[in-house]
Amino acid sequence: MDSMERFAIISICFLMFAVSTCKPPDDTSQSETVSPGVFQDKIVLGSSMALSGHAGYLGTQTHRGAMAYINHINEQGGVWGRKIEIKAYDDAYDPPQCLVNTQKLLIEDNVFALFNYVGTPTTLKTIPLITEAKIPLVGMFTGANALRTPFNRYLINVRASYYQETNAAVRHLVKDLGLTKIAVFYQYDAYGFDGLTGTELALKQFGMEPVSRSFYIRGTMDIEEGLAKIIKSGAEAVVMIGAYGPCTKFIKLSEEKGFKPVFYNVSFVGANELARRIGKESGSPVILSQVVPPPEGPGSAKLLGNAIEYVHLLRKSYPEDEPNFVGLEGYINARVLVEGLLRTRAEVTREAFINAIESIHDMVLGPKTTISFSPNDHQGMESVFFTRLIEGRFVLFEDWRALKNEIELIETDNPNPLGPKSDSMNHEIIKRRQP
Repeated sequence: MDSMERFAIISICFLMFAVSTCKPPDDTSQSETVSPGVFQDKIVLGSSMALSGHAGYLGTQTHRGAMAYINHINEQGGVWGRKIEIKAYDDAYDPPQCLVNTQKLLIEDNVFALFNYVGTPTTLKTIPLITEAKIPLVGMFTGANALRTPFNRYLINVRASYYQETNAAVRHLVKDLGLTKIAVFYQYDAYGFDGLTGTELALKQFGMEPVSRSFYIRGTMDIEEGLAKIIKSGAEAVVMIGAYGPCTKFIKLSEEKGFKPVFYNVSFVGANELARRIGKESGSPVILSQVVPPPEGPGSAKLLGNAIEYVHLLRKSYPEDEPNFVGLEGYINARVLVEGLLRTRAEVTREAFINAIESIHDMVLGPKTTISFSPNDHQGMESVFFTRLIEGRFVLFEDWRALKNEIELIETDNPNPLGPKSDSMNHEIIKRRQP
């Protein structure tokens, strides 16, 4: 814990004590439970997310997906007669600003719970405050392992982890596509390190390791050096742990140089924005793992029936927005939030709310999608879906055999810039993979 975090925790403890001792005795607007953020007519929660900057699409869509459902609940009278209010502050994907926002939400706004945080480096910065204040944080748009291990009672994850995403992806790349030279391109921060570690652990199961590791600095588009290093490695696939801007530039510049491996991205990149920026002209296989299925398109309703409701409610609240994976995840986070509040009934306290979340078992979102929590497991979903960029859109993807055939054709038409793999290299990799 650095000095800034220690100072923040001390400040919060002092100010929370001051607020509690200076509260006017005739304040009757708050409920008799005297729970922070709970009033007779509303429950106030707080959020810090990227609503601007190079990750602004992610925060905006996560927030709007959640608000589409919360608006719907509020129109019906709220939860037990209380409407849900979200105070959302922009941190522009900047960890220090997220810390400042969280302090404000805890001290000045005195919210009931935190909700819908976006990003690994930003969210991780707040864990000491959250733990000290004993306030729930529900639904983070990040799959960071540090939010899951060690177990923290006050962190409620809904989505699958980056370790699960990268593990599933590496298995397909190695077992189904037969690839042996896999590189990692990552953002140089907690998010990128988490994805890199997940990929390394997955490769280790096959006696392999990345043929190249290269990075860029968060908030920049400086990918050229990392790209050159990966091209030199002769990678057949690139695992990308980054934001949509740098990842788009990496893919486009790769193709300009005649380097066309399989590009695989984790869910945080933001499928719709990545697709929009790449466009319809990409000649390389671009794969993206998702923790929710597509909100629209073939097979979506069979996996997540409630995606239909998300699409309807989004168009009602934000008619200018196109339904997307990020917004759907925000919507699901809101479903969990509301379900937890409903299960507290009249006892709307932070501890009762966490107990209520832990009582959710097999909450059905669709025929193949359920959510479950327990006192020892605060991750509600385990599913990982794969999508592929086809004509400017990411669609559900399962036919890895067809992709293998396609890759072989690409290699025939566009040989690797470094030439064919040597027999000695293939022999060495086969030896390493043997048990």
